Amino acid sequence: MTAPTPIRGYTASKDELLTRLRRVEGQVRGIEKMVDEDRYCIDVLTQISAIQAALDKVALGLLDGHARHCMHEGAAEGRADEMATEMMAAVGRLMKRG
Repeated sequence: MTAPTPIRGYTASKDELLTRLRRVEGQVRGIEKMVDEDRYCIDVLTQISAIQAALDKVALGLLDGHARHCMHEGAAEGRADEMATEMMAAVGRLMKRG
């Protein structure tokens, strides 16, 4: 007997998140092609910036789901501080760039 699939904070928006991630995947393949074709550096960098923005939207969606679902459940279980610390650590990792 298999365990039921857990409900995550992003379960309700899973299809939307997967669509965004597939779009990002296509953008990355496009950048690979641009580099292979020796396209202008600034054009490649512009596309990289667009991918970063798209990934940021995915991350914000996941954080939103986590805050509304996972943290709510954690608080009900008496783990509010632990969940808040975990989320803030994740936000800190997301904010570190370059």
